[in-house]
Amino acid sequence: MIVILKRRADEEQVQTVVSAIEEAGFRAHLSRGEERTIVGVVGTSPDMRPHLMAVFQGMAFVDRVVPVLKPYKLVSMEARDEPSVVEVQGVPIGPGFFTVIAGPCAVESEEQVMTAARVVKAAGARMLRGGAYKPRTSPYEFRGLGEEGLKMLAAARAETGLPVVTEARAAHHVETVAEYADVIQIGARNMQNFDLLTETGRTGKPVLLKRGFAATVEEWLKAAEYIASEGNMNIILCERGVRTFDTELRFTPDLGIIPLVKELSHLPVVVDPSHACGRRHLVPPVCRAALGVGADGLLVEVHPEPEHALCDAAQQLRPMQFARLMDELRALAGVMKLSM
Repeated sequence: MIVILKRRADEEQVQTVVSAIEEAGFRAHLSRGEERTIVGVVGTSPDMRPHLMAVFQGMAFVDRVVPVLKPYKLVSMEARDEPSVVEVQGVPIGPGFFTVIAGPCAVESEEQVMTAARVVKAAGARMLRGGAYKPRTSPYEFRGLGEEGLKMLAAARAETGLPVVTEARAAHHVETVAEYADVIQIGARNMQNFDLLTETGRTGKPVLLKRGFAATVEEWLKAAEYIASEGNMNIILCERGVRTFDTELRFTPDLGIIPLVKELSHLPVVVDPSHACGRRHLVPPVCRAALGVGADGLLVEVHPEPEHALCDAAQQLRPMQFARLMDELRALAGVMKLSM
């Protein structure tokens, strides 16, 4: 259930609504827009809905009460009047913008990540990605440098000014990752790691939530709801391809899902073409397609020397490839009146 207050509602009236929700045994989630405040009622049972709706409808400063039918209540488009923009250290992700996040799959050395950060910054990327904790299919593959890698990412941010996106692989990593990163990434394999979702939600930091490679849209949005239910609405959804019968690509880019998700949810959506394609020469056309179908940005892997990468060597762009791609994307974004 969503309670939409009138435009002139003051703080005392907002707190009256919050108190009514809490006295009924539920939780209130505040969403303050430029013009009005919306209060989400979290945990309502069907039996209580008529009573609560009557209480709120009797308040003169309440504009209307909207029953939210979706199981993902807080992240549903029904919960807001307009799409959300998530801001990360001054970098906006959402409607009107096309934000490119780029960097190596994994942090391998200080020289490697610093070079990558300079390369992507020069080409026009707004944020730096890089894995310090790497979830790998085999336990014998490179699994990241851990906190040392986080320190290297922080040093790259200090030099370039690029906010850092990096993954927390487990709930006990969250506190450490939050200390160094600007955005905590939840990888595809961990989309339904509910303890991890809850811990990231409690940090209040922006969270980039990848879709699991066998997850439905509803499961993906319910995973986002775990983060939102902790009071953290700074969520960026990331489509990274799904597993199908085809084996030509690493995964299948599900770009048709982007406009659908933007109808269902107010959260911004970015695309990871690197993991979807698995081949670097296929990444640029999928990037262009993602912009065309309405994605709010990209998560692209770029390595100074991909042939020497310790993981995902085949899908990481070379610096010159990335620079050309950014030129193409800027031209397309200009046509679509999007800011990069």
